[in-house]
Amino acid sequence: MFFLKHKQTSPIDYLIVGLGNPGKKYTGTRHNIGFAAIEAIAAKLGLKINKVKFKSLCCEARIGDKRVMLMMPQTYMNLSGDAVNEAVRFYKLESKQIMVLFDDASLPVGTVRIRQRGSDGGQKGVRSIIMQLGNDEFLRIKIGIGQKPHPDYDMASWVLSRFTKQETDIVLNAVNKAAEAVCMIVQGDIDGAMNKHST
Repeated sequence: MFFLKHKQTSPIDYLIVGLGNPGKKYTGTRHNIGFAAIEAIAAKLGLKINKVKFKSLCCEARIGDKRVMLMMPQTYMNLSGDAVNEAVRFYKLESKQIMVLFDDASLPVGTVRIRQRGSDGGQKGVRSIIMQLGNDEFLRIKIGIGQKPHPDYDMASWVLSRFTKQETDIVLNAVNKAAEAVCMIVQGDIDGAMNKHST
């Protein structure tokens, strides 16, 4: 008699990662807009991200009929891949099951851009994830934080600066758009998300 070997399925369908730096002094900085997007998703779902796992703050959630983990790595930006890789190995996820939300200094403030793969574009957290996974085949949602004021301005100082009062509403709208895009993509409507939210 032959027995069918059932493929084990992961307890989660998607790992949704927002990039940023841990600690109060980084809260609200341009570089932490990925954290803000994850918090917006959690708020939309009525959840709190308060579980410590995989060197991250995280929580499990359901979006439609899909199971997801929301993750904010606490490793500092340039080691984000350490946290992501731990979760990927634990859950045996494929790269296509990973979404990463992060800041992009090449885009105007409030711009949301969805890409299914690509280079790190100079973003050190994304670079770390690519290095740890060994590929760039994960979906990314870039949120524009604006270009530095002039070419000689230090990039590190720029990304660690805070948004101006005039930018606050624009940024809030962008974070909510990114959160809605994630929910659409998780439920299988990536084309709809790109058409509606990728500017």
